[in-house]
Amino acid sequence: MLEDHRQSSLTAMDMDSGALWPADSPWVREAMESLPRDLFAPPVVWVWAGGRYEAVRRSEVPEAWAAAVHPGPYGSTVTQVTDGMPTSSISCTAIVATMLDSLVLESGHRVLELGTGTGWNAALIAERAGEVTSVEVDAELAARARRRIGDAGRRVRVAVGDGNRGLPDGAPFDRVIATYAVESVPWKWVEQTRPGGRIVTPWGHTGCVALTVAPDGASAVGWIQAPARFMPTRGAAPRTPFEQVRGGHAGDPVEFPRPVRCLDHPDVRFALRVLLPDVQIDTRPGSGAPRAWLSDGRSSWATLDQGGAAVEGRRGGPRDLAGEVARAWREWERRGGPGMFDFGLYVTPDAQHVFTGDDPHGLGWDPLVREGG
Repeated sequence: MLEDHRQSSLTAMDMDSGALWPADSPWVREAMESLPRDLFAPPVVWVWAGGRYEAVRRSEVPEAWAAAVHPGPYGSTVTQVTDGMPTSSISCTAIVATMLDSLVLESGHRVLELGTGTGWNAALIAERAGEVTSVEVDAELAARARRRIGDAGRRVRVAVGDGNRGLPDGAPFDRVIATYAVESVPWKWVEQTRPGGRIVTPWGHTGCVALTVAPDGASAVGWIQAPARFMPTRGAAPRTPFEQVRGGHAGDPVEFPRPVRCLDHPDVRFALRVLLPDVQIDTRPGSGAPRAWLSDGRSSWATLDQGGAAVEGRRGGPRDLAGEVARAWREWERRGGPGMFDFGLYVTPDAQHVFTGDDPHGLGWDPLVREGG
């Protein structure tokens, strides 16, 4: 029988009520209170300023720096920008707590973390685990994290390397956790986790999954734990920003038969991500008129504006992304409209299988084939 740890105890709570801390993992709150984010934040962080990232220096504007480092439970802090794009951050407190809870960490466990970043997550794990090793691809980030972790009085081995390869010389590990998103869970992570061990990782830029390795080590299976958007692994093919894909073109009118605001619903967003993995959907935050931007990161784009009952859409490029999203939405509804936490992932050496329900060998959710090709 599968060990079914579905939605974590944290995300099962009403997050809007302020119930942030996971009931099953009280050590998480204790660790975060003893190791605040600012102990691991660099003296320069970055904030989005309407078109580009701008540096916020602690020495110059300490209050603004503190606000960026402590943005509330649902805000992240960008700590590195490369060529105008964020490449490292301190993740939001809520998702860090969720993922640590999903790890089902016990005292004495040997843990492998992929993506050290500032070192905060590794230091939190060290509050509970017996031995923590973290792998960081950026040697400079690794050196800084090593110093910060040491200054905080915690012990973590920080190695420089490709996180997707894990750390063979330290295996097997009881737990593996990644701090960056992967499209496919690297099989080396499964190989380096003991049978019955657990892997928690952001998956597909939309959610995080917790996998349990089978007793024979030949597979791993688990379910989505929470909505989450993380930076991709270093070396992933970069996506062209929306405005560059659009290229200043007004585009042609396009119809969209759904309310734009529903694209913010985590169940809808996750299902669309599964069925259309190469289509990025961004929505306007706040209380303004609902708006969405769609892009394949290469040559096609669409905008959707909810001016009233009708949606005003524009599109450009060879693909009709608005039509593809509408088609995927219909397919999700046709199959019962399962929620995000009904989705699971079954990983083998050769493939990964997205499914819903309790049977990982059941009907899968493969990406839709585009009409006309």
